[in-house]
Amino acid sequence: MTTIEELLDPAVPAGAYDALLARALPLARAQRAWEPADGPLPALFVSHGAPPTLDDAAWLDDLFAWGQSLPKPRAIVIVSAHWETAPPALAGSAAGTPLFYDFGGFHPRYYTLPYATPDATDLARRVAGTLGHTPVHQFTQRGLDHGAFIPLMAMYPAADVPVVQLSMPSLDPAALLALGARLRELREEGVLVIGSGFMTHSFAAMRQPSLVGHVSAFDEWAGRTIDRGDVDELVDYRLKAPGAAIAHPTADHFVPLLLTMGAAHDPGSARTVFDRVVLGNHIRSVQVD
Repeated sequence: MTTIEELLDPAVPAGAYDALLARALPLARAQRAWEPADGPLPALFVSHGAPPTLDDAAWLDDLFAWGQSLPKPRAIVIVSAHWETAPPALAGSAAGTPLFYDFGGFHPRYYTLPYATPDATDLARRVAGTLGHTPVHQFTQRGLDHGAFIPLMAMYPAADVPVVQLSMPSLDPAALLALGARLRELREEGVLVIGSGFMTHSFAAMRQPSLVGHVSAFDEWAGRTIDRGDVDELVDYRLKAPGAAIAHPTADHFVPLLLTMGAAHDPGSARTVFDRVVLGNHIRSVQVD
């Protein structure tokens, strides 16, 4: 089992990711592409991390296996905890847009790892058409941030799926739910809709093991509530969830889950794909039809 110390100061930075690429790229390149007969792709909530994800072999394996369990999407729309601007805007659609390495204090190698996805300007126009406001601003110089590219590097390591990142209009859970509903129709076109956050996001729990119980209580509540498809309770998580103030001092890493639930045809179909504790927090990740 990888320790916190090994994740934060690995002997080979991104060594687990190198190992994943060596064995996974042939499978990724051969993955069967989505076809209309497959029906709508699911909507996903993925717990992402900063560079330590790339040093956690189990986490990378979970993400890659998840991507392989689905037909390869025609395109991906991803909303990350790390970008909020209103009204919703788009970024990262042009091929070759540099990644946005929005983290600090890590080994220099993490700032050179590429994830060069194909041109997604057609997808950007399609997404813009679903948003209900015009014009939709596109940030041409802002590439995918780590909430987008880190999980996708593991799920689709061949970088052969067009991707656009969509901003959060606010941190209001109801606003993310409504945004997800606008994206729902894209799933029927082979577009994978992803909310990227962290099921619990407590730096305090990383530093104070005595707080881990509060974080776990929140995760257990979230798991039960997701299993019931109880969207109203998820929206009201600040009042309903035990340990909410510790598990999520700010809303940014939780509300992408509401984007995912809003994009669902059937919130009651939600299921946890994997969950464990990393750096004192839960990486519960969810799929919903």
